[in-house]
Amino acid sequence: MTFPLRKSGTLPLACVVLLLIVVLPLGLDDFRLSLLSKYLCFSFVAIGIVLTWGYGGILSLGQGIFFGLGGYMMAMFLKLEASAPALPDFMVWSSVDKLPFWWEPFHGIGFTLLMILAVPALLAYGLSYAIFKRRVSGVYFAIVTLCLAMTLTVLIVGQQGDTGGANGITDFRTFLGMDIVGDAARRKLYFVQAAAVSVLMLLASLLLRSRFGKILIAIRDSEARVRFSGYNTAHIKAFVFMLAAVLSSIGGAFYTLQVGLISPNVAGVVASIEMVIFAAVGGRLSVPGAVVGALLVGFLKSYLSETFPEIWLYFLGAIFILVVVAMPNGLAGLMAGMSRAQPNAGGAK
Repeated sequence: MTFPLRKSGTLPLACVVLLLIVVLPLGLDDFRLSLLSKYLCFSFVAIGIVLTWGYGGILSLGQGIFFGLGGYMMAMFLKLEASAPALPDFMVWSSVDKLPFWWEPFHGIGFTLLMILAVPALLAYGLSYAIFKRRVSGVYFAIVTLCLAMTLTVLIVGQQGDTGGANGITDFRTFLGMDIVGDAARRKLYFVQAAAVSVLMLLASLLLRSRFGKILIAIRDSEARVRFSGYNTAHIKAFVFMLAAVLSSIGGAFYTLQVGLISPNVAGVVASIEMVIFAAVGGRLSVPGAVVGALLVGFLKSYLSETFPEIWLYFLGAIFILVVVAMPNGLAGLMAGMSRAQPNAGGAK
C-alpha cells in the first residue's frame, strides 16, 4: 500500500528542489530567508526520519542527540576560531584555566568535519546494533532513544565549564576567516545548505528505490520473514539508523552556522519529538514531503509563538493529532490521493 508514493517521487522531488533554490530565494527578503535557513536545518533530520521510521519502521525519539552533537562540534571549532588564542569566554566565566584536552583537535576544520560525520555514525551504529541484535524494537526502542536524549541534555547542562551549560555556546562571527553574520554571507550559506538538502534528497530517494530499500520495507512489514531468508536484519536496521544520525548531525552543524548558537534545547526530548512531527506532517513515506513538512512546521512554530505566545504549543499538538488521525501519510499522501482521484473523477463524467 506504500509503493505508489515511492513510484511517484520524481516530480515532487524536482518541485521541492526548484522551490528551495529558485522560488524562495527570489520571493523572500534577507530576514525571512534567514528564518527559512533555520527551518531548513531540520529538513536533514526529517529525511533521516523518513528512512528510519517511514521505510524501516524504526521510531526514534532521540534524533536531537545527533543534531546536538553535530551542532556542538561545529560550535567548538567556531568558538576556538573566534576566541584564539584565549580561552572561550564561558570557560573563563566558569574559572577554567586550561582548554580541555578533547577540545584541542577542534582547532582544525578537517578534524571537525570528520568528527561531525564519524562520531554520530559510530555512536548510532554501535548503540542500535546492540539493541536490534537483542530484537528490541518498536516502542521499546523509542523509549531508549528518549531516555538517551534526556541524559545528553542533563550532561550538557551539568558541564558548564566544558559545554557552556544551559546557555550553550554562542557569539560566532567567522568561519575560516569569512564573515557569517552579514546578510550576504547568510544568503550564500543558504544556497550551500539548499544544495546539500537537494543532493541528499536525491541520494535518499535512490537508496529507497534500490534493492536495499526493498529489503528495508520488507523488514518493516515482516522482520521475521526477512531474518529467516538469511539477512542480518539487525545490521540493516543499524545501518539505516546510522545514516539518519549522520543526516541529523549535518543539520546540526548547519544550524550552528546559520543561527549563531547551539544550546541543550535542540538536543533534548522536546526538540526530538518536534523532529518526528516534521516528517509526520510532510509525509513519513516521502523524502521531499518531509522537507516541506520541516519548513511548514518551522514556519507555523514561529508564527504561532509570536501570535499566540501562551497557547501556541496546543496549536502545534492539534496539528500533529490532525495529521495522525486524518492524514496518516501526511501532506504527501494527501496529494498522492488527490492525484489518483482526478482521473477517476474524469472517467465518471
